[in-house]
Amino acid sequence: MQNNLAESMLSPSAVHAIIEIGKGTASNASDIASLLRLEKSTVSRLLKRLDQKGLVAATASKSDARLYTLKLSEDGWVKFHEIESYARGQVQVALNQVPSATIGVIANGLAAYANVLRPALRDEEGQEINPTKVVFRSGYQPTLLGYTAAMHASFYSKNYNFGALFECKVATEMGEFLGRIDKPKNTVFSAHMNGRLVGSVSIDSEDLGPGIAHLRWFIVDGCAKGLGVGKELLSRAVKFVDQEGFSETHLWTFKGLQAARHLYEKMGFRLVDEKVGSQWGKEVREQMFIRNKVD
Repeated sequence: MQNNLAESMLSPSAVHAIIEIGKGTASNASDIASLLRLEKSTVSRLLKRLDQKGLVAATASKSDARLYTLKLSEDGWVKFHEIESYARGQVQVALNQVPSATIGVIANGLAAYANVLRPALRDEEGQEINPTKVVFRSGYQPTLLGYTAAMHASFYSKNYNFGALFECKVATEMGEFLGRIDKPKNTVFSAHMNGRLVGSVSIDSEDLGPGIAHLRWFIVDGCAKGLGVGKELLSRAVKFVDQEGFSETHLWTFKGLQAARHLYEKMGFRLVDEKVGSQWGKEVREQMFIRNKVD
């Protein structure tokens, strides 16, 4: 509990606040108070210190000058990524010391423990809150294109060094698709948490020929990982293609995305082709999966 959590030279509450703001789960002082279970006066002092350090900036709302939206500054984002990197390193060091078969047991235990604790979170009036409640919607939603492109760009640049070409490809192709979203067999399933889009997957019925569905732009934001968002999005997409009578569903990805591949195969997709390609702006081993109609 010293003021150097994760080698950040910050208190645990300050580190927690930076993480919540950076992940988009807190956008104002009330969110911070609820998530950290702190009094508003304590949060006010905490945010003032972060502002003085140049890590957090508060912008007055256009609709109500009394309300402020919290964002990380450029230095704040640097600190956020340092904290995340430190945390991943700590976990990796620990997991390297246990057999691979035990890792799943640890993950399941942590998830179960988190689920037990989550309902205990309450606001100042004693009302139960759930900061990780996810709402699923279908069809076009405002900011869908922007957030989906941003999630792709952020994840694939950090983990696979994809660049501007990849982000432009996602934004351009999804923009073209959304111009056809009103067609009855085209749709998008999206996940929202605290009013923010945190995951999506699209079904395109037109670009691969009659009777073939194209599953595209499947992504889940890091703040929603471990909540079953990806599984639910794919389940809804698969249910949709079955209801609409598609003979096949195709998707393209690349080797190395093991978590996504596990979900694909669980939903009935099978790998049918694999080759080296560079359609995403970097040479990778591209993979094609197909799921046949379920009778």
